Amino acid sequence: MDELTPLRLSNLDRMPAGVAVPGYARADLTPGIVHIGLGNFHRAHQAWFTHRLMQSRQALDWAIIGAGVRPGDGTMRARLLAQDCLSTLIELDPAGKSAEVTGAMIDFLPVEPDNAALIARMAAPEIRIVSLTVTEGGYYIDPITGGLDVAHPDIHHDAAHPETPRTAFGAMVAALRLRRARGAGPFTGLCCDNLQGNGAILRQTVVGLARLSDPALADWIDANCSFPSSMVDCIVPATGPREIALARGFGIDDAAPVTHERFRQWVIEDDFCAGRPDWDRAGAVFSDDVHLYETMKIRILNGGHQVIGGAGELLGLGTIAAAMAHDGIRAMFRKLLREEIAPHVAPAPGVSVSEYIGLIERRFANPEIVDTTRRVAFDGSSRHAGFIVPSIRDGLRKGTAVDGLALVSVLWARYCAGMREDGTPIEANDPLWPVLHAAALTARSRPEAWLERVPVYGDLKDAPRFARAFCAWYETMKAHGVAAAIARYVDDPQAVRARAGAPPRP
Repeated sequence: MDELTPLRLSNLDRMPAGVAVPGYARADLTPGIVHIGLGNFHRAHQAWFTHRLMQSRQALDWAIIGAGVRPGDGTMRARLLAQDCLSTLIELDPAGKSAEVTGAMIDFLPVEPDNAALIARMAAPEIRIVSLTVTEGGYYIDPITGGLDVAHPDIHHDAAHPETPRTAFGAMVAALRLRRARGAGPFTGLCCDNLQGNGAILRQTVVGLARLSDPALADWIDANCSFPSSMVDCIVPATGPREIALARGFGIDDAAPVTHERFRQWVIEDDFCAGRPDWDRAGAVFSDDVHLYETMKIRILNGGHQVIGGAGELLGLGTIAAAMAHDGIRAMFRKLLREEIAPHVAPAPGVSVSEYIGLIERRFANPEIVDTTRRVAFDGSSRHAGFIVPSIRDGLRKGTAVDGLALVSVLWARYCAGMREDGTPIEANDPLWPVLHAAALTARSRPEAWLERVPVYGDLKDAPRFARAFCAWYETMKAHGVAAAIARYVDDPQAVRARAGAPPRP
């Protein structure tokens, strides 16, 4: 397309034909939500549900204020403010592509070391929900106790300097302190990260941090604020030159477009202390069974990503769709999910576990979604801990197979050694990369060192059936390579031996 229309409020009536635009004016909107960690997923998911309500003249007092607490968030802020916080969402499906412009977000707060602007905004009485997507590893969970990691330097800082916190949670505590003092009342903290029981985890972090500096405030937060659990699902790739070019193909000059699949799911516990939008009218589900939905999604979709992401990276397959097109990886995905993960997952209302696995396989195989294996492999220390290790523990407790899960752990260890099968380097891709990389190098001569030195596994190093399978697969992969190890698992003539605890033959 020759002529591009810059994405601006003033240009909405000039958007190319076929591109849907907001049917509401910015002047119609007032804020009700602050969202911390504003990236692509939020814009394609929660903000989209809110936008859909606004399109039917609902939820106009629930506009979103964006926020971030990391220095890098300033880049996103600059891009979005330059286009009046509008976003182009591009739906990618084998049946065709479509684009729409959404406008539920109306501002992006300054990113500051002391979070002063964020605290002030969250303390304003019109803000009734503070939502977050700060990654699974961002909640300061002690890997040993599962409680708040009070020894973490960020938590120690915020406890000692509650007026000038550096974390999102310290900022929430500071804002709630002001709201209590002013009589503004509580707000709802809504976690939108892939953590099981994410509402309870957010409550633990906020209340636990408050208790370190002001126990009375902690009691007030615990008694008055609500922290509903939620399950979120939509595959949303990172934005790069290809995504920007896709927007330009629709005739839109957008510096931060978002691509996504034709699937969204949002299941939310209906526990909001200060009101909420009627997101169910836009397709979300309010349910008392969030745990069932989130367990199925975390174990199968998020766990499935970890099953194939590391393997794809090691074999030089840049996208999830390319990994699923690899015969061995696809067969490993099918076998492992059905035999080693599905036995520990109860069906959610309206869908069987087998049907859900089939749905996820089709979504992962969508060639229009350029979701990189590197993005999926990022922060494996949090994702393996949350998505893979629980299935290992269930399998050990129930006596079901864990040999494929041990293979996935070996793939991750090989990934963290920093070298693909073709000899090209893998750059650091985890907040704990130095620890993981050192453990992976040690494992080259002593495989069990990986289980001993990586905190993700806890006491699994002392579980003979898992540890033996891990070491055996490591030696198999070392001798024969990634593809051969996967092929041996898929063919698995030794399934009975592996399930009995004997290692596969090299």
